Amino acid sequence: MAHLTPYLAFNGNCREAMEFYKTVFGGELQIQTFGQAPVNASEADKSRVMHAQLSSGNFMLMASDGMPDRPVKFGDSVSLSVHTQSKDETDALFKKLSEGGTITMPLENTFWGAYFGMLIDKFGIHWLFNFQQEQPK
Repeated sequence: MAHLTPYLAFNGNCREAMEFYKTVFGGELQIQTFGQAPVNASEADKSRVMHAQLSSGNFMLMASDGMPDRPVKFGDSVSLSVHTQSKDETDALFKKLSEGGTITMPLENTFWGAYFGMLIDKFGIHWLFNFQQEQPK
């Protein structure tokens, strides 16, 4: 079965965002800057992230900084859905990821049998958390 790997784009703060996500999800973070890659980059752009990858078990998140001449426009069209293994895991991840962000729906039990909540993190990324406690009817 194919799996989805979210790829996020930032306007120069990719390293900060990915380091923050590492504190939330753990795992191994690999970062390559434009200065480390075999590409032409101005001195000002050499520290920008060309590619970052955070891996922890089956969890993978990729990201990069957009090019300075093409700013990234953040919108509401993408949300990242995290399916957790327990209520405790959900609470811990939700709490960490909401630091500096906005909770748009507090974690609560839902009619479909899940413990569910939504937030926008301090980088403007929309997150959904779902722990399926019961099978939907």
